[in-house]
Amino acid sequence: MGDLKNAMSLLCDSPVSHIELKTFCVILQLCAEHKSLNDGKKVHSLMNLSGFVIDGILGTKLVFMYLHCGDLKQGRMIFDGMTKDKIFLWNLVMNEYAKIGNFKEAIFLYRKMKEMEVEPDSYTFTCVFKCFGALGSLAQGQEAHGYLLKLGYGSHNTVGNSLIAFYAKCKKIQNARKVFDELIDKDVISWNSILNGYVSNDLAKEGLEIFSEMMFQGVNVDLATMVSVLPACAEMGNLWIGRALHGYAVKFHLLSKEITLDNCLLDMYAKCGDLDSAVCVFEKMSKKSVVSWTSMITGFAREEKFDRAIGLFREMEVEGIKPDLFTITSILHTCACNGSVESGKDIHDYIVRNELQTNLFVDNALLDMYAKCGNMAEARLIFDQMVERDSISWNTMIGGYSKNGLPNEAFDLFMKMQSQFVPNSVSFSCILPACSSLSALERGREIHGYVVRKGFITDGYVTNALVDMYAKCGALSIARSLFDRIPKKDLVSWTVMVAAYGMHGYGREAIAMFNEMREAEISPDAISFIAILYACSHSGLLDEGWKFFNIMRIECKIEPTLEHYACVVDLLSRGGRLTKAYKFIQAMPIEADSTVWGALLCGCRIHRNVKLAEIVAERVFELEPENTVYYVLLANIYAEAEKWEEVKRLRERIGRSGLRKSPGCSWIEIKNKFHVFVAGDRSNPQFKKIESFLESVAMKMKEEGCLPKKRYALVNAGDTEKEDALCGHSEKLAMAFGILNLPPGKAVRVTKNLRVCGDCHEMAKFMSKMVGKEIVLRDSNRFHHFKNGRCSCRGYW
Repeated sequence: MGDLKNAMSLLCDSPVSHIELKTFCVILQLCAEHKSLNDGKKVHSLMNLSGFVIDGILGTKLVFMYLHCGDLKQGRMIFDGMTKDKIFLWNLVMNEYAKIGNFKEAIFLYRKMKEMEVEPDSYTFTCVFKCFGALGSLAQGQEAHGYLLKLGYGSHNTVGNSLIAFYAKCKKIQNARKVFDELIDKDVISWNSILNGYVSNDLAKEGLEIFSEMMFQGVNVDLATMVSVLPACAEMGNLWIGRALHGYAVKFHLLSKEITLDNCLLDMYAKCGDLDSAVCVFEKMSKKSVVSWTSMITGFAREEKFDRAIGLFREMEVEGIKPDLFTITSILHTCACNGSVESGKDIHDYIVRNELQTNLFVDNALLDMYAKCGNMAEARLIFDQMVERDSISWNTMIGGYSKNGLPNEAFDLFMKMQSQFVPNSVSFSCILPACSSLSALERGREIHGYVVRKGFITDGYVTNALVDMYAKCGALSIARSLFDRIPKKDLVSWTVMVAAYGMHGYGREAIAMFNEMREAEISPDAISFIAILYACSHSGLLDEGWKFFNIMRIECKIEPTLEHYACVVDLLSRGGRLTKAYKFIQAMPIEADSTVWGALLCGCRIHRNVKLAEIVAERVFELEPENTVYYVLLANIYAEAEKWEEVKRLRERIGRSGLRKSPGCSWIEIKNKFHVFVAGDRSNPQFKKIESFLESVAMKMKEEGCLPKKRYALVNAGDTEKEDALCGHSEKLAMAFGILNLPPGKAVRVTKNLRVCGDCHEMAKFMSKMVGKEIVLRDSNRFHHFKNGRCSCRGYW
């Protein structure tokens, strides 16, 4: 800096007319080296006063000074006034524009240069291909590629390396590989370019193959190599190569010097599931960036250690590290998966305080978190306030309503979406479960038609959702027909169809489907086994169920979850093996939850084992003291056994606890309108006709010796009152309404939110024969197809 001060002092003291061109050039060079823009401007003023023409070497030095001092605008003004016959000067200005990301202006200068017939050199093409790659301008880049070959620069390593990077950024990795293979003298940059090209194009396997070849050729690994290959190890789960690179970094003291390398190592270990090593790298980092913290949070969330992830986010805040958008979306996803709505609300507050709520990605992550935590009211508030929405926003809300038991709200929003946004395949996958939960077959058919018209029928997710919808709406034959037309069936397709047969009581067909799936070399997963165990349970296939449970554990090496154990307990309980089921629960390697004990309690009701029911019920009450379903189930067991004092005590216990029983209801869809019935409800305009019809059915049943099953009345009263109570059950009202209002030949499809009672089951069989109509009844457990006086469950339900 002292040389510059002395030079400027001498320059200012000298008469302008005596200053030579060489002196100006030397001082401009010093100004550029010291980035002293003010001194450079003084020199420029003196040059103007001296009368020198700013062109040639002097102009070049002046442009260089302005560019080096960061004043590109002034440098460009001088450049534009010069002769510009030297390629060095063009390269200088183009590179400066490329450095600040103004790639379009750099390309403009390249074209201007060609117009002025200034021949580019290898450095020109290196800059130009960087710009074309950043802009994704494939056609223009290919044109420049042809031009450079014509000029004879094809064998230059710097040009070849920039070409590899250009083609990789334009997603033309085969072109990049061709350039790489044709390079005669490959350097480490060549190898790194093609390696990074493969990895950035989601071809991690090919990237690792290039790395192996690089090692075989004896090319020295540098920092850029490691930063490229570690993400490939993370993607492929190749911990072995990742560890080797870690060892190399330690040996050559690269760690903590380059935070990018530390972050890549941390991310690699986290994605490979080695969280201990990831924590070790993280703790040894002398400087942690927001990327470091986010990688650790995401790593813990990926391994389902959600509490650790949330704790790390809080620690990050204490350390004063400001989270970025990736951190925010990652921690919201963690809260969503963990159901941590309170932690999610804290993150929401942070977002509001830092004015991040207008970001679409953050808003969508908030919607997802609240929807998965079951707080659809809060999700809707955010959705309504969003400035911008995309398909993810709409689909998250529709799917959230469907999964949280709010199908009508899902339908309403789907209708609004169609007026503002075009539904995609995910939209249909989100709305079809709403049809399933309501048994809304007519609406489901309308959506099916929309799917066909819009060309989404070939989408595997949509087709699987359609098969599931038809199965859950009682149209099993349509579900099977759709399934048969799927050209490439995946595991989900097979599992949905196995579950469909199971819920309709066709256990043998479910087993045949499961075996066919295995013959097609589709390996069943844990969900597939839940489906087949459920099917065996609901068809009384005890031996077959045990067989599949053992296949799962021994052959497929799948560790049973509580859902699998619940299926086995249900299998045993329905089959009357209550003692064996009780012992099975006690021998389980994991503690049974309310679902497992509840399956046994249901078995106690089927087989009227009051003593065991009392023991089991107390265990369930301990686990879920606020769930009225189990209290009602025990009360019904007492009522069927006519233990009215126990019923009274249990109801008093429910009252003291402030619990409320969910009322039983049934509904039927006719002409896209739902008609809902509750027990004893007289509000329907056609109630008199319904009542008269049911009385005539009951009379005919008595005439044929089919007496009412009074134990299902669940009231302590005389026979007449019990018969009246039975006649008013909601499923009977809904079935009668359907028979009276549907045209001949159309099946009556009724859904009930609770388990159908035995008396209603008998009456449904009789009605199907009496009126010659098929009745499809879906209760909380399964489907019953009544036809010609028979039920598909064959009395096993």
